[in-house]
This record gives sequence, structure tokens and C-alpha cells, in this order.
Amino acid sequence: MRQHFYIIISFTAGLIANLLVVANFAAAKEQLDLSTLKVPEGFSITLYAEDVVGARSMTRSPSGVLYVGTFAKGFSNILDKVYAVIDSDGDHQSDQVITLLEGLHAPNGVAFRDGDLYVAEISRVLRYRNIEQDLHNPPEPEIVIDNLPEEFHHGWKFIRFSPKGQLYFPVGAPCNICDKGAEGYANIQRINDDGSAQEIYAEGIRNSVGFDWHPLTGELWFTDNGGDALGDDQPSDELNHAPVSGLHFGYPYCHQGDILDPEFGEGKNCSDHQPPAVKLGPHVAALGFRFYTGTQFPDKYVNQPVIALHGSWNRTPEAGHTGYKVVSPHFEGSKMTQYETLVEGWLQADNTYWGRPVDIEPLPDGSLLISDDHADVIYRLSYKAD
Repeated sequence: MRQHFYIIISFTAGLIANLLVVANFAAAKEQLDLSTLKVPEGFSITLYAEDVVGARSMTRSPSGVLYVGTFAKGFSNILDKVYAVIDSDGDHQSDQVITLLEGLHAPNGVAFRDGDLYVAEISRVLRYRNIEQDLHNPPEPEIVIDNLPEEFHHGWKFIRFSPKGQLYFPVGAPCNICDKGAEGYANIQRINDDGSAQEIYAEGIRNSVGFDWHPLTGELWFTDNGGDALGDDQPSDELNHAPVSGLHFGYPYCHQGDILDPEFGEGKNCSDHQPPAVKLGPHVAALGFRFYTGTQFPDKYVNQPVIALHGSWNRTPEAGHTGYKVVSPHFEGSKMTQYETLVEGWLQADNTYWGRPVDIEPLPDGSLLISDDHADVIYRLSYKAD
């Protein structure tokens, strides 16, 4: 019964979300005004690239080419492209946006390693060898792995290589809330760069679309999106810490570390699972993040997370939207000491929005790139002391 209920809810919510996407898409093109974005003193935000339609996950090669994946502008408009964004003169504004690949199945995830571009579709990971030999004539892909589930729901992938050279990727739950973990869903997996040694690293994860390794400890941290249809103000999205393999983070039995699911939580105990390191807020859609390792920002940001909150879609009008900002929780050891907003202003006072941040990618000078799949742009966040 619950699954039938959620099918109806998901269909209705998806239809409403698509109508809102259409309305907000027009608004985004009319309201692309960076003066509405607010940043802390000393920071500035500028346009790095425009017309990067559906800009999602990013990876940058040592030569400076920025690769950008896509997957949707609303679920009724699935995108199939990967872009190469080039800043040839180093002025921190792109000179060229190349449609590098197209015809792919929701290629959200991109990663670059040893001259090769890795692209994650819904059910497989591809490798394009020596991609930069000719960006206008890319090679045919090699299949790295193709045994992943084919469901679209939470099937889009974020991929990234660990410091040890293994490729990590999520396999999201194919539903809002369901118990499919035993079937290989709701986890983060890893493989070698040739597709071998596939294994599950962490479980109980509804939908992670961003992870990074702490620059000092080398331990994995990741975002996770909380469930829908449990209320406007719960459960919270999470930033999680997985220092070792084999941990379970609660889904679908326990949400945000302390709320038992009304159906699947029966007979369970939240204390049996790994609690979140930070509760990021309900429905904020925490996606990409990076630990800041540059030297441009003030010292308090060094080795701290910077997280893109894509923004809510299913809170009631009375409750209003949440997210639509870039934040930085600061830690001393494992204890959070500050939660700071770095960029906000995409969400307007009338509860409409003109942009949605997705992913974070560092530049060598210590500034950060931020992708926006709603305004179809990439921003550059930089700092200059007085």
C-alpha cells in the first residue's frame, strides 16, 4: 500500500516540480543578476562560464580543461551531454564551451585521471582515453563497468577518484523510502580504474551526489539527501563521515540519525547505525562539496567543507523553500564549531528562485567554481583581503 501511495505522491510531486521548473527557468534567464547574491566581506562571485545547459558535476584536468556533466532540467527534460569548458587566457572567464559528448544516458558524473575522462551514466561507467588529443573529435568510449541498476530514480551518479586511486560512485535507492539494500541499492561502491575489485564501501545511504576525502586524514565524507513525504521540517539532509568501510548510515530504518521510519523502523534502533556528522537542514538537497585546500581564502576555511545546497522542491508553500545556498560547516576534530553561509540569494523573497548550486570545483589559485543547473552557468567564488 505504501509503495502505491508513494507512486501517486511521486507522480504528482514530479508534475508540480516540472511546472515550477518551467516557470523558474524563464525567471532564471530574466533574473541572472549576480548583484542579488550575498557573500561574506572580502569575497566576490563572478561568472566563469555561461550557456552550460544543465551544468552539474565538474572535474578539472591538469591542463585546465573543465569537464561538466548533466542529467536534467526537471525530470521531463533529461539532458545527455558532457561539456568541455576552456579558459585559454587564464582570466577566470571561459573562452569556449564545447559540447564534448552527447547521446548519453544522464551523464551526471565526470572524473579525470591520467589523461582519461571517466563518465558515469545510470547503469555504467565509461572511459574516454587521451580525451584532450582532440576535444572536437573524442574517441570511442571503453566500458569500465556496466552492471549497475538501470532505474532512473536516484540512478544518476557522482564519481570521484580517491587519494588511493579507486573510483567511488553511489547506487541510490530506486524510490523515496523502501528497503532495497539487500539488492545492492542505497550504498556507495568503489572499483579500480579498470573496473575490477568492485565492492560496497558504505550502506544505508539514500542518495549521495557528492563526496570528498579529508585532506589530512584521507577519510571519506559524503552528503546524503533525506527522504520526502515525512513533513516540511524533517528529515534533515546529512553530511556523513565514513572513516572505514562497512558502516551503515541508517536508511531506510532511521532518518537523520534519530528518527525511526514509520514503516521500516519497526523493531530497529537508530543507535545501531552511524549518525550524521552534520544535520544540514530538511529538504535542502545537499549535493556536491569539497574540502577547501587552497590558500586564497582566510585560514579558518582551510581543510573545511564547502557544500552546495541545491534547494528544496517539495515543501508546502506555507513552509517555504530551504537551501539554495553554499555553506561551510567548520570543524575542530569531529566537532562542528560554526556553520557559515558563503553564498546566498538565488532564492527570492517571494519564494521563487533563479539559480540552484550543484557542485564545487577548486581552481589552482584557491578560488572555487560553483555549477548551477538551473541558470545554466558556472560561477567563480574568490577572496581578496582589503
